[in-house]
Amino acid sequence: MTEWILFVQLFVGLLLIPGEDASCAIELTPPRVVVKYGDPVSVKCTTSAEEFDGLGWEASEGGTGLKEERYVMLTVQSVAEWDNNPMCFITSGTNQCSTRLGLVIYTFPENISISSSIESSEEMRENEEYILTCSILNIAPVQNLTVRWYQGNQIIYSENLTNSTKKPTNQTSIFRFTPTRQDDRTTIRTLHGLQVKCEAELNLGPEGPQPPPLMTSDPFTLSVHYKPRINTTKLPELVPVISGYKEELVCEADGNPAPTVAWNYTATAFLGSNGMLTVNEEGTYICIANNSLAIVKHEIKVILTEDYLPLLAGFVALTVVAISIIFIFIYSIYYKNTKMRRYNLKNPKLSIHNGNVAHNGWDIQLPVTKLS
Repeated sequence: MTEWILFVQLFVGLLLIPGEDASCAIELTPPRVVVKYGDPVSVKCTTSAEEFDGLGWEASEGGTGLKEERYVMLTVQSVAEWDNNPMCFITSGTNQCSTRLGLVIYTFPENISISSSIESSEEMRENEEYILTCSILNIAPVQNLTVRWYQGNQIIYSENLTNSTKKPTNQTSIFRFTPTRQDDRTTIRTLHGLQVKCEAELNLGPEGPQPPPLMTSDPFTLSVHYKPRINTTKLPELVPVISGYKEELVCEADGNPAPTVAWNYTATAFLGSNGMLTVNEEGTYICIANNSLAIVKHEIKVILTEDYLPLLAGFVALTVVAISIIFIFIYSIYYKNTKMRRYNLKNPKLSIHNGNVAHNGWDIQLPVTKLS
């Protein structure tokens, strides 16, 4: 019996405590509001209950108290309370239920920028990892914030921040970056002229501003130091040179700081401008590129070869002459056998007309004297 009395007392106590009730006969229009800090807001609370004692708003801004009306308005001229959680409630006798308004207060960041883990006076070095920080100042609410890092139009890193505070805070997004020589004198949003940026997007749902507001950092310019690299496509390790001719060797290198180039050789050669060396002797030639980070060398061996072009041309000419002679000889034999007529003066027949020799039925006009 005692346990039953305690249960009834607990049940009645719960009914007397104000709170939210999914079955509460209250309708909010609209049920969710997204408002910028400092802007006005207005929401209507209506009840469908037949009998009730009163209806009202409980809020740190715009509260109305209990009113004997079928609807009450929550009106705030300028939202200034970040922790405002308006709740519309209805009472009937000793019972009370309520529905909380989904109120989201937001503000755009004051500034967004990128900084590096090194001092501004220092230089980054190739293939070493650095930390880049995207700083977003005075942003709310954080749980609706997405930060993206772009390289050109391509997303290289994305992060959804999870801080649940409603008030404006300063947030950061960390991106680890390993520069290479293609990043030098570009921006960290760029490779080969394409820039990389830090972008913050505040997505507040369909009730929020559309499209979701974006804010982008200024480009962060990198200066990457790297050792020289010699252009070996123009400078193979083995260079054949035809005896009696000259060949030009080009020593080119890129690096930061810009390297100086030089040649080391013992054979006779002519050193021109822009790292160009003219050679006509066998030997070893060394291209040297030097800057404050390293000295890089590339060795080239020059070998002499004979010029077989005149011999080849003579051989071709001789072959053509030989073929021509053979052709003329064969053609002369063919001509004699097929084009020239054969004549036989053995047992000639005299023409009855003029006493000439007749051969195979032909009357051949030859100067033949008739014998007596």
